[in-house]
Amino acid sequence: MAQENDLSRRDLLKAAGAVTAVAATVQGAPAIQKVRAANDQVQFGMIGTGSRGSYLLKHLKNIDAGRCVALCDINPENLKHGVDTIGTNPKTFKDYRELLAMKDIDAVFVITPLFVHYPLTCDALKAGKHVFCEKCLVFKPQEVYGLRALAAEHPKQILQTGLQRRYSYFYQTVKNMVDKGILGDVHHIHAQWHRNLINEPSSLWTMKPGGENNIANWRVYRSMSGGYTAELMSHQGDIADWMFGSQPEFVMGLGSLDTLKDGRDVYDNIQLIMKYPKGQKFTYSSISTNQFLPFFNGNRAQMGEIIMGTEGTVEITVGFDEAPCVAWWYREPPKKAATTAAADKNKPFVAGATMVASGGARGPIPIMTSDLEFTGKEGFFDREAKFARRWLMSKGVMAQEEQDNPVDVELESFLKACRSGERPRADIEVGMADAVSVMLSNLAMDEGRKVYFNEIEKLGGQAAAAPKKG
Repeated sequence: MAQENDLSRRDLLKAAGAVTAVAATVQGAPAIQKVRAANDQVQFGMIGTGSRGSYLLKHLKNIDAGRCVALCDINPENLKHGVDTIGTNPKTFKDYRELLAMKDIDAVFVITPLFVHYPLTCDALKAGKHVFCEKCLVFKPQEVYGLRALAAEHPKQILQTGLQRRYSYFYQTVKNMVDKGILGDVHHIHAQWHRNLINEPSSLWTMKPGGENNIANWRVYRSMSGGYTAELMSHQGDIADWMFGSQPEFVMGLGSLDTLKDGRDVYDNIQLIMKYPKGQKFTYSSISTNQFLPFFNGNRAQMGEIIMGTEGTVEITVGFDEAPCVAWWYREPPKKAATTAAADKNKPFVAGATMVASGGARGPIPIMTSDLEFTGKEGFFDREAKFARRWLMSKGVMAQEEQDNPVDVELESFLKACRSGERPRADIEVGMADAVSVMLSNLAMDEGRKVYFNEIEKLGGQAAAAPKKG
């Protein structure tokens, strides 16, 4: 029995060893570090302190690399909530231009409805500020060229997009697995973000009184929103671009408004297929009537991605405040030597199918965080504890945890980049590619056709130069 336990241990450690080696090369997700001097802190303001803005303020208050000195929102209740959340007694404004006029502000967070991302980001750049803008970076095709041109005029200013998966230790590890061939040739990625709004009456996607005249309804009207494609798919489509290492060639899709017929005009369910240059495919689904996620043995809901290669598969979903990130690796069955019918005449003939004796994919193997890596310097009890935790994770008894929340990492990385000038992981080109994917996906569903990504050049042209310098 002891020998069997030792063999099981060695097998698990060997299987996990490949990922551990890759994870050790991951950069950009250090433990949150303290800024030594107060005058090193980036003085920042935030435009938009609604649900997302206040959520980010809750995280920013624990990051010493910056200090909030000003907040702006047109809604007094949102503004008060933002002030109460950050706790630094910031100046408050209803007009964002007054916030941008403050000379002691180094950086600005643009956390507003999508349709005003472009003008606010442009004005912030012209005011000499570094900018963190939530996805999507732009709303209309013309704005792609306008913002890119303006950003080129301000090369010393940081412009970062809010795509926090790029700052996750787990996602970075999986990206390294893809690049190093551990999953073989990755040809397919599937993602979903399913919600059940029928059972969620207080959702941000619920129609409020006032219809299109109520800014609180901005997510459900095309005049202000890109719908599920912008608010949900944008995060996961960015993962596909990242893992495949390119933008798609074309997109096809089907979207419709079938259930939530309360006056909104964005689709309540979307299905997309994107084809990439090397023949890779990204498929996507987002619906409003069921939140089941068929990954992780059904233990998580709503959103996740599955990355499939010739040698293995990874199921992964981002963490949030109430639940940690999860990443499971499944290895493909080992290759078997080809046999002929004459090799064993005693075996019964089976027509119409190829039988695989080794069964399905092996796993899952949890992708480990750095605190569970074996260094060779562990004492007996520390080594046994690490093995026990790995084994319990493989059985789903213990949850994986990132040492740092990707939201914290992306925010701190932005603030540090404002001082160092280091290019963000989610820079302007990542943000633009993401925004273009959203716009063309919506076009494909609206027109019921295959839309090529080079069509953005005709749609946007060079017509929308950035707003004139004021």
